[in-house]
Amino acid sequence: MDTIHTIGIDLAKSVFQICAFNRAGKKLFNKMLRRNQLLRFLSNIESCLIGMEACGSSHYWAREIGKLGHTVKLMPPQYVNPCVKTNKNDAAEAEAICEAVSRPNMRFVSVKSEEQQALLLLHRERDGVVRDRTALINRIRASLQEFGVSIPAGRFRLQIWFREDFALVEDCLPKMLCNLIKSMQSRLMDLEKYLDGLDTQIDRASQESRQCQAIREIPGVGRLTSSALVASIGDAREFDSGRQLSAWLGLVPSQHSSGGKSLLLGISKRGDSYLRRMYIHGARAVIRHSKPGKPYYEWITNLLNRMHKNKVIVALANKLVRVVWAILARDQKYQAQTV
Repeated sequence: MDTIHTIGIDLAKSVFQICAFNRAGKKLFNKMLRRNQLLRFLSNIESCLIGMEACGSSHYWAREIGKLGHTVKLMPPQYVNPCVKTNKNDAAEAEAICEAVSRPNMRFVSVKSEEQQALLLLHRERDGVVRDRTALINRIRASLQEFGVSIPAGRFRLQIWFREDFALVEDCLPKMLCNLIKSMQSRLMDLEKYLDGLDTQIDRASQESRQCQAIREIPGVGRLTSSALVASIGDAREFDSGRQLSAWLGLVPSQHSSGGKSLLLGISKRGDSYLRRMYIHGARAVIRHSKPGKPYYEWITNLLNRMHKNKVIVALANKLVRVVWAILARDQKYQAQTV
């Protein structure tokens, strides 16, 4: 019987498709297993290369399968799709994964630890709660606007308005509306308290990480950005250069070149939109507070004199990501660049 060399697993909620190749690339079998049968099956075969798509629950299964002695590789789904030869089904997907994982130039996703995943879920929850808070504030302002009450934009101004001006217009509004607004205000206060608790947990994790503390010295890289990036990439040395990390975040131009003619468009916007947004906001804050003697002042000023501010913001975000990679990959300390 041929020895199993490579296995491709198409993950699902309860039914998994398993495809196995030998060393010569010949398909040995392609069968379905239930969720409770997967680890039992893999524990009874010799150590081999196992590929899966990076998707929901993939990091969990990668950790569990790795404990059995197998080499587990995760791949972005868009790199697996070209290997699908027929119509989309579980068997074709598993075979495509098995073929893609054996390619020498395939790009893989690092397997995250439990701590990394937990921290990223904190960031995801915080981002969702911030969206809920913004939506609730907009509903409060829109509800009062229907009755001629205009509230200045911004959550801090809304808090001031509730504290100082709400009592002045309360008698002029229907009682039902006042009760609704008070209920919405109570929900808003609960969201603020919940956000404070999430921020406390993220700050604690950031303070315990030496890598987070190292890159927080960089202008524009705060507690949220540092902890989210360290939890996302794990070991920065998996990227060959700072530009590769920046391209992974979608902060480099996308190419549409053909026939020897190079055409560079806007940024690709690939990768994690949450991290990219963090770095864009950080770069915007650096430019806003830029002045003589501050890091990157001369560089920022020269760019602002010849291109639009938004382009300068993206360019600075790209630069900050490269500096972060240099510090993490080379285990160095940040040295401010001033003129």
